[in-house]
Amino acid sequence: MSKNLNLPENAHRELRPGEKYEPLLPADKTFKEVTSYSVTMGLLMVILFSAAAAYLGLKVGQVFEAAIPIAIIAVGVTGALGKKDGLSQNVIIQSIGGCSGAVVAGAIFTLPAIYILGVEVDFWKMFLSSVLGGVLGILFLIPFRKYFVKEMHGKYPFPEATATTQVLVTGEGGGSGAKTLLVSGLIGGLYDFAVSTFGTWSETLSTTVMGWGQAIADKAKLVVKLNTGAAVLGLGYIIGLKYAFIICCGSFLVWFVILPLMNALWGGQVIDLMNSGLTQTISQMSPDEIFRTYARHIGIGGIATAGIIGIIKSFGVIKSAVKLAGQEFSKKSGGDAEKTLRTDDDLPMKTIVFGIILTLLVIFAYFAFGGVVDNIWQAIIALVIVAVISFLFTTVAANAIAIVGTNPVSGMTLMTLIIASLVLVAAGLKGDSGMATALIIGGVVCTALSVAGSFITDLKIGYWIGSTPRKQEGWKFLGTAVASVTVCGVMLVLNKTYGFTGENALVAPQANAMAAVIQPMMNGGGAPWLLYGIGAVIAIALTAFKVPALPFALGMFIPLDLNLPLLVGGAVAWYVGSRSKDAEVNRKRSEKGTLLASGFIAGGALMGVVSAILKFADVDLFLTAWNSRFGEAVSIIPYVLLILWMIRASMKISDKQ
Repeated sequence: MSKNLNLPENAHRELRPGEKYEPLLPADKTFKEVTSYSVTMGLLMVILFSAAAAYLGLKVGQVFEAAIPIAIIAVGVTGALGKKDGLSQNVIIQSIGGCSGAVVAGAIFTLPAIYILGVEVDFWKMFLSSVLGGVLGILFLIPFRKYFVKEMHGKYPFPEATATTQVLVTGEGGGSGAKTLLVSGLIGGLYDFAVSTFGTWSETLSTTVMGWGQAIADKAKLVVKLNTGAAVLGLGYIIGLKYAFIICCGSFLVWFVILPLMNALWGGQVIDLMNSGLTQTISQMSPDEIFRTYARHIGIGGIATAGIIGIIKSFGVIKSAVKLAGQEFSKKSGGDAEKTLRTDDDLPMKTIVFGIILTLLVIFAYFAFGGVVDNIWQAIIALVIVAVISFLFTTVAANAIAIVGTNPVSGMTLMTLIIASLVLVAAGLKGDSGMATALIIGGVVCTALSVAGSFITDLKIGYWIGSTPRKQEGWKFLGTAVASVTVCGVMLVLNKTYGFTGENALVAPQANAMAAVIQPMMNGGGAPWLLYGIGAVIAIALTAFKVPALPFALGMFIPLDLNLPLLVGGAVAWYVGSRSKDAEVNRKRSEKGTLLASGFIAGGALMGVVSAILKFADVDLFLTAWNSRFGEAVSIIPYVLLILWMIRASMKISDKQ
């Protein structure tokens, strides 16, 4: 490949009428993609990062995204070995390796809750929950590949896919692009490392750092918080001002209106919507506690409703996928098939349909005869819950990843657990067995949605670069199976070594939250339907006014401190891309900014892994006394300097170039 390898000019914008996107690797040529090297490296990455992510996620409560570190390692190793067709093989390595983070999230969000609730479960039950969910997520997503990565080209920012693609492309091409990515990666990585490992300054800047801010937070439950990380700033730049603003509007509604309003109207009351034994009044809670206990559920209701609206709107896509399946079944073998471009070649629809049917049958057998439920009727109910929710929310997960780079899988899984618990209780399944069943159902759905959301990133990377979708899709199944074996093995060992309850137990924050929700549900408790309903009404109203409901609902669900920096990054992107009167100069500056933002994300992700490993190894370098006294006040200085550097570096392109 030549130096200064770059994606085509129209890679990140909507196509004009009649215009086509031509990937880096031409569709009319063949390249080495699936080789013994790429598959072996991909599986090695799966094992390594699945074990690391599960270990660290459960032990220290820190889940890191593996896609970008895997891409960096792939570029380094492939380049060092001088492999021919390195770029095409690196896409496969990244795609297989990316199964690790997705399967880990699906497993550790739900399955440890079984142990937390005191119910024993063996390795095979955990493994089947993970692998069947992962396979279902892949199969449900493939028919929507063309819609998300091709038909919606330029309409979604795909922040994580953008950053990973930049790593793969610039690493292959070298030249000034690779230098820019390396410099920004070092700056972003060292910046985030200084925060997370040494506590040189605080990760979050809040108005509570000042006395009057703390007083307002205590009395009015009004607080403003900003994550000062380089990676989140880079994410905001790639997302852009439009979506960042919509996301933040959701956050502003919750944090600046709903939280203070709840305190003003019901501050002295104990409102236990789930019969979970809550004793605190709203006025006794901090803004964060009110958000977690009440307001976040509004976001969950909004996400679910926005997803259903999206499904209704994309009915034509679903209809065309079903129509294509019917056409393939009616084809007679031996005829002259229409030539499909290599870059448009998916697994046959027959394979997808048969695969879905077979997977659902295996899930039914697992539920009915694997000791999960008591009878066939309950197994049918459990299967319907898994099939319907996984199918409906697959597109929601893909949409969320395409827009904001964050999969709201925990919120959708929480909704799944509540629905499953209500239905199972009505079917006569309660107590320990009911809780275990609901959590296994949740594990299957959670993994399906997590893998589907992650996979759309891989497919977008492949679309930009010019990979063969069929090869990405086919080998994704093996990666998912290996990741499932690894994460469940690690989980079993950790449970026996540390346990999930008691002194010195594993943190497992997401699983603890799931357990806290499901236990009262299985013992006569309720669900916060009022809050879900408010979220649903908001989503419907937004849709009526032509405002994208999903990013707004994501803003209500994700904490304010993670949303506000998206707006800062989006504002930087707008500023960089609008200062010149020359449209071409603005475009070049925006592209350079995207490269810098990708470096921030890559560096932050890589150093996040290092920081988490040090934390797990009990290497404590954190300057606790300094951080608690000065960290938050100091944090604004490096954050502003980082923003100014990003703007200056992005705009180092003159009007005459």
